[in-house]
Amino acid sequence: MKPVNLADKLSQFTGHWDPHVVADYNGNDVMVVKFQGAFPFHDHPDTDDFFLVLEGEVILDVEGTSHRLGPGELFVVPKGVTHRPRAEAEAKVLLIEPSGTPNTGDPATAAAKPRI
Repeated sequence: MKPVNLADKLSQFTGHWDPHVVADYNGNDVMVVKFQGAFPFHDHPDTDDFFLVLEGEVILDVEGTSHRLGPGELFVVPKGVTHRPRAEAEAKVLLIEPSGTPNTGDPATAAAKPRI
């Protein structure tokens, strides 16, 4: 057990759409990621998708509606709902998903989730 400094973890990588696991919580991966540009539309048939904006602004396109999120704001996309996050400028985000959940909803196209 030890504290996790999110700013320190985010400083350890530069890529976008590349989630990194920083902690485990009840069978979930707690991850940090940097967004810039648009991620493909996708869904997660078996789990909700949790987004907490740490820095910057994120737009979540969810079934024909767009939600703008700033620092300190979170959004939960219910399981099975098609969505995509996007960011005009780099944004830093905390994600929580069950361990092993592919970030694209499809294991064949999902990014690896290294632990830092």
